[in-house]
Amino acid sequence: RFARSLASSNQLGFDMKKYLSTSALSGMAGRHFLSIDELSNEELRGLLDLSKQYKATYGKDSTMPGTEAPKPLTGKSVSMIFQKRSTRTRVSTETGMNLLGGHALFLGPSDIQLGVNESMRDTANVLSRFNSIILARVYGHDDIVELSKHATVPIINALSDLHHPLQTLADLMALEDHFGDLKGKTLAWVGDGNNVLHDLMIGAAKLGMNVNVATPAGYEANSRIVDITKKLADENGGKVFLTAVADEAVTGSDVVVTDTWVSMGQEEEYAKRIEEFAGYEVNSSLMAKANDGAVFLHCLPRHPEEVTDEVFYSEQSLVFPEAENRMWTVMAVMAAQLGKA
Repeated sequence: RFARSLASSNQLGFDMKKYLSTSALSGMAGRHFLSIDELSNEELRGLLDLSKQYKATYGKDSTMPGTEAPKPLTGKSVSMIFQKRSTRTRVSTETGMNLLGGHALFLGPSDIQLGVNESMRDTANVLSRFNSIILARVYGHDDIVELSKHATVPIINALSDLHHPLQTLADLMALEDHFGDLKGKTLAWVGDGNNVLHDLMIGAAKLGMNVNVATPAGYEANSRIVDITKKLADENGGKVFLTAVADEAVTGSDVVVTDTWVSMGQEEEYAKRIEEFAGYEVNSSLMAKANDGAVFLHCLPRHPEEVTDEVFYSEQSLVFPEAENRMWTVMAVMAAQLGKA
């Protein structure tokens, strides 16, 4: 196992506490990864710590020669199905799988049309015979669920209209790298109540954060997922606050997060959404209502109406470390699913 091999040689100043946390990942072997709420708190902790170990081992600041770095996924492969275009998901998965010794295969819309030329069930069965993992970035969450029903290898949800769990891991890793322990910190979401928010508020609640959410009327988060978040917040010492006023959500927060107001497939709603999201732009005036030392996150791609350059490129912005973490975190998920954490 990766963590055990570092522990035995005490490479990179190995942290025994992180080794113990990653041992909780043994239960993820062979499992699908569809949303953050499927993880126990211990598994979430383990994935974040393993991601940090991978960054220390394979990252640009690593003192370990690349030829000596462990290759725990040698002989393994991941097929990557993309109904939607992607930059970070594709590059992070392909590069990360290569660093771990495995191979990634890209299947775009021109290569495979889920449920069109071939049924979802048949696609899942065929790819399961070729690949060790199937990662899929789809429009409807039902497609991910259908794949998971029939695949005999682990599925990774790389984005659906309901969940985006890989992004949450990257976000939480960026926040822990910056703040350390996140318990008691307040995360403010300003914008659409979408898939990115769904997993982020669940993950934040699991780590004991307070979650403030501001969404325009008609763009609220999924009510079932809000209920899950409230329950997790109660269990972990946090609170959930919902509002339609951006200022109210941001006041007293430590983290301000937004995302695109118009997702892929919603282009025809652009004018309507821009009008209804008036007052939700993250700018220096809004950030000033947050606590001293507050930071800004955006999962990218970013559009100018969502956040000003003054905030986006400021020292408060963690968007590029956040983007880099997409690789370390998907590496951790794949290794855990294949029993190599």
